[in-house]
Amino acid sequence: MPEGDTVFRAARRLDDVLAGAVLERFDLRVPQAATIDLSGMTVEHVVPRGKHLLHRIGDWTLHSHLKMEGEWHVYRRGERWRAPAFKARAVLSTRTHDTVGFDLADISVVPRSHEHELVGYLGPDPLREDWDPAEAARRVQADERPVHVAILDQRNVAGFGNVYANEMLFVRGIAPTAPASEIDAPSLIDVGARMIRANRDRSSRTFTGENRPGRRFWVYGRENAPCRRCGTPIRAGSLGADATRERNVFWCPVCQPTPA
Repeated sequence: MPEGDTVFRAARRLDDVLAGAVLERFDLRVPQAATIDLSGMTVEHVVPRGKHLLHRIGDWTLHSHLKMEGEWHVYRRGERWRAPAFKARAVLSTRTHDTVGFDLADISVVPRSHEHELVGYLGPDPLREDWDPAEAARRVQADERPVHVAILDQRNVAGFGNVYANEMLFVRGIAPTAPASEIDAPSLIDVGARMIRANRDRSSRTFTGENRPGRRFWVYGRENAPCRRCGTPIRAGSLGADATRERNVFWCPVCQPTPA
């Protein structure tokens, strides 16, 4: 599931082969951008911003979002793609490499001077050099909705997805339904930042410190399994800002008691 750490690694792989290179092919296979051609231009760099990827090419920015299923692949020129061509939404090629975006849900090209219109609303990002934990905590604490919902709101803090929200709340002993305005937001944000930074360079995400199958998560995806701390069966439900944005929620009713 693409979250901030996944996008960070994707940006790094892309930047390794594209930064400083001239594009020989620029092919966007989406109606709103199919006629745009930036071939012949030089890629300055590829950077992550929360869950967003930004290719900065000349005076332009190619923006993509992985959503739930999207991914970018890097290939040597002529190498066989590992996914069907009909799923490709973007193909950027240099003299030596093909980079292909499959199942991308959101693609746009804007002048770099307008980049803020796409990502300017995002909150602080724990994987950026300008990370501001105090501001992230302030935004979460000012949110009166359930804390699980507040963490997922990218306007509060950028990069955390549903897996992180569940694992962060367990480690801090906070019920997903607790009002964000009533929890220790600085401590929660600190835990989340340390988690996502630790996972940034791992191929397999882990929250427990173990990489064995079935041992990497405290609560996520473990409905009815015993809590790794107290043995109580893990519960599951759903929460969201509205009915169209509900996410699976997992928690231990003993380690994360519901607020009175």
